[in-house]
Amino acid sequence: MPFRFLPVLLLAGCVSAAVPSAPPPAATGLDTAEAACVSPGNWYDAHGRQVAANSVLRRAAAAPAVLLGERHDRADHHRWQLQTLAAVHALNPNVAIGLEMLPRSKQGVLDRWVAGDLSEAQLLEQSDWSGIWAVDLQLYLPILHFARMNRLPLVAVNIERALVTRTRREGWAAVPVAERGGVGDPAPAPEGYIDYLAAALGAHGEGEKKAFDRDAPEFRRFVEAQSVWDRAMAERIAETHRDTGRTVVVMVGYGHIEQRYGIPHQLDALGVRGAAVLLPWDGARQCSMFDGTLADAVFAMAAAEETEEAPRPRLGVTLEPTKDGLRIGRITEGSVAAKSGLAVGDILESAAGTPVKRMADVTAVVQRQAPGTWLPLTVRRGGKPLSLVAKFPPP
Repeated sequence: MPFRFLPVLLLAGCVSAAVPSAPPPAATGLDTAEAACVSPGNWYDAHGRQVAANSVLRRAAAAPAVLLGERHDRADHHRWQLQTLAAVHALNPNVAIGLEMLPRSKQGVLDRWVAGDLSEAQLLEQSDWSGIWAVDLQLYLPILHFARMNRLPLVAVNIERALVTRTRREGWAAVPVAERGGVGDPAPAPEGYIDYLAAALGAHGEGEKKAFDRDAPEFRRFVEAQSVWDRAMAERIAETHRDTGRTVVVMVGYGHIEQRYGIPHQLDALGVRGAAVLLPWDGARQCSMFDGTLADAVFAMAAAEETEEAPRPRLGVTLEPTKDGLRIGRITEGSVAAKSGLAVGDILESAAGTPVKRMADVTAVVQRQAPGTWLPLTVRRGGKPLSLVAKFPPP
């Protein structure tokens, strides 16, 4: 996902799509073997009970913030976000739209876009969208145009990735206050969030699931970095709501909001309570996830088209921008990268003969790889150049 040096948060699974014959048990959730789980086009509460759309949307429209989860590369998730945004706006025109996709430093670009001063091409260039986010702008343009058409503020809620990277490597206490970008100390992560992050990391990538030592300094810094990331976005959301009185409808990866961990937890600590957490429910969900904690409500969607579900090529590394270049911070067990001989600490210099200076450069090269092809790589290890070949498996 974007900000790939911090590989959090997309937990996948299976979900049945059919009309439930009866509400599931409130405390225990649903058996994953049940064929009756959800019916596309309907809203459900955290226990899997169908609820009226009006009740969900009116509650959201009155909230200080509405957090709309997404998997960044899913076009159907963004269509659902736009539909929900439009419905909330119809009930409460006094909204602002928050974007995880851009850091605060790009706020001026968003302001110029809403004012009608930029073309799509200029927005792409001036925001450095491809370099920062590395997910196709076309997926987000309908939302951005909705903001422009209705002259709704767009708010860049993220921070520069370097701050999160530094926290993960050194710890928050090691970052001088003057270099924190105005971000305050995050509220301590709940134990449940720590479990959630450990599970997300363990399930990430092509390799087998891995257990993490919760007391290991590296893992604790990872949790701390995630909390700083959540805190920064929560502060921007809280600031916008308090300064403008608007309900802030935020487009954000669902790993930041599920089970009211992440951003909702940090908003509570900031005194902004009652944010609505809404999620799309699709084929990546299991019925057993209706456990009473996942979200305030979920919207059931039909299975995505095969073209949207087709897996993209993956190298299996996390990259950290450093002054020396793109450093490999982690390699997924059993991945293409692991089998190629890449090592943690390598500085990636080129892919397919093309110099790579940004994570977006690497993403673009990897996603062009067809199954069964080989990708030449050049890295610098111990100050010396080394040539390797990443071999992508056949379909």
